[in-house]
Amino acid sequence: MKELRPVSLPVGTVLFEADTPPRYAHFITSGMASIVTVLNGGDAVEVGLIGREGVAEKIHLLGPQLGMTRCFMQIQGTALRMNLKSLQERFVHSQPLLSLVHRLIQYETLSLSQLSACNRLHEVEERLARWILTVQDKTGDPEMRLTQEFLGQMLGARRSTVNITAGTLQRAGLIVYKRSYLRIVDRQGLEDVACECYPIVKKLFENLYTNTSEFDLVRQGPNGR
Repeated sequence: MKELRPVSLPVGTVLFEADTPPRYAHFITSGMASIVTVLNGGDAVEVGLIGREGVAEKIHLLGPQLGMTRCFMQIQGTALRMNLKSLQERFVHSQPLLSLVHRLIQYETLSLSQLSACNRLHEVEERLARWILTVQDKTGDPEMRLTQEFLGQMLGARRSTVNITAGTLQRAGLIVYKRSYLRIVDRQGLEDVACECYPIVKKLFENLYTNTSEFDLVRQGPNGR
């Protein structure tokens, strides 16, 4: 498709802002973006992760309503980018694309429901293990560059708490954790530490595209070209 343009997305690149219509749609091909809710005091909590499974701005295809979430690249990557208005026009007239976007939004909604309970009921160590595993599932890479501030936003915890918890996982031989760098060493051990929410969300992710041709359509962009 002529409208699709490959772009690089460094860490911190904003894909859309709160209460602002996005100009572009991004089909992420590598890396990972976070969707966060920002409160009046400036505190932010992660409410979604987007990897290679789809388009970051999918919720904006459903209608004009704007939310108070922002989306930015947590791990540097690449994407196929196109004008959002052009994608909206194709979305209205393409049943396959409409079906895929609905499936993406259903996956995100079900995941968020599970993780809302997780953030309320499970310990930070369990949630950090779950989050690290989810990142690897979405990026395909056991190494990730993340600041303590980002980790705190993801887990809704203080940076000092995140640092202590990551240190515990490192002493157990499950990860290597240095400033802005994390690598999985023992994935099975990390799965043993993670809360029950991880296998539930992982299954949702694995079932997102039960049809290979549907997965290819999203990875290649609208109309698969």
